[in-house]
Amino acid sequence: MATVKRDYYEVLGIARTASADDIRKAFRKLALDYHPDRNKTDEAHDRFKEINEAYEVLRDPEKRRAYDRFGQAGIDPNFGGGFDPFGFGIDDIFDSFFGGGAGRGRRPRANRGSDIQVEIAIAFEEAVFGTKQTIKLDKHETCQMCSGSGLEPGSEPAVCPRCNGSGELRRSHDSIFGSFVNVSICDQCGGQGRIITTPCSGCRGEGYVAVAKDIELDIPAGIDDATRVRLAGHGDPPDHRQGGGTPGDLYVNVRVRPHDYFRRNGYDLQLDVPITVAQAALGEELEIPTMEGSVQLKVPAGTQFGKVMRIKGQGVPHLRDSRRGDLQVRFLVVVPTELNADQRDLLEQLNESFKKSEQSSGKGILDRVREALGV
Repeated sequence: MATVKRDYYEVLGIARTASADDIRKAFRKLALDYHPDRNKTDEAHDRFKEINEAYEVLRDPEKRRAYDRFGQAGIDPNFGGGFDPFGFGIDDIFDSFFGGGAGRGRRPRANRGSDIQVEIAIAFEEAVFGTKQTIKLDKHETCQMCSGSGLEPGSEPAVCPRCNGSGELRRSHDSIFGSFVNVSICDQCGGQGRIITTPCSGCRGEGYVAVAKDIELDIPAGIDDATRVRLAGHGDPPDHRQGGGTPGDLYVNVRVRPHDYFRRNGYDLQLDVPITVAQAALGEELEIPTMEGSVQLKVPAGTQFGKVMRIKGQGVPHLRDSRRGDLQVRFLVVVPTELNADQRDLLEQLNESFKKSEQSSGKGILDRVREALGV
């Protein structure tokens, strides 16, 4: 059986007449109370999800109107909102049966400004520890001279000649079910019923002007390469000539420059440390660099090429909690390419010693290979 969802107004604890500001305030308070990072109770996750779902619908004027009128059916495409075999929507069907279109009028779709996308590059260290970045942005803002109306101050708009001020165009369609009326927004006035005849001199009737703006961005510790950060409301403004609305969003694509020595693997850091044959064979305490200085690490005797040791808590901070990854240190045994006379003499003595050990065991390397192969 399908789960019946609670009324969205009840979820946020607000009246059905609540303003947009009331909706925002209710959401912020509840989101703080039930955010999983702050509220560890079993119900917090589901409650937080329910609060977000309610807010996403009620904050959008178009979705809210549909929800107020039809409930879940107005916002769920599974109820038929996406199926339109005759080229008109659910409002048109209701208008044709109940005659509400002519007297009620049809509101234009909720207007929203355009989103903006930018890309920034940060250093590896900044991604690990977080940083602040100033983004220089060329964008549009609402014209202050006309407040976004596009009208020259003191002037008035004229009645749209295409729709005669109604803001909508109506066309009749005949089908096997009878005659239907398709109502669409007037393409000349955008559903406003008025057109601009004296455009604003500050924005030339556009309602917005181009500006250069600096936006401060807080980049959290632990952010990874190719992460996209969303700054709500920092995009271009809506077209106020189409009835206002909400600004678009700013999306910041973060690129992380590679480090000369450290690599990232999830929340762990990786570092290759070269050691000599003698250090690998005998063991030695080494000073290992980290992103925050250096630590001492004991290399065990008999360390083989590629051996990995972990240094706890020296990796990348987790984005959503206080945990931190580890530093994985991989030892690379380096064979010298040039030797002085003393070094060569010592290695030759060591080699002779290894040969004597093999001879005393009665089996050389070829004998051990034959045994392994069974020949």
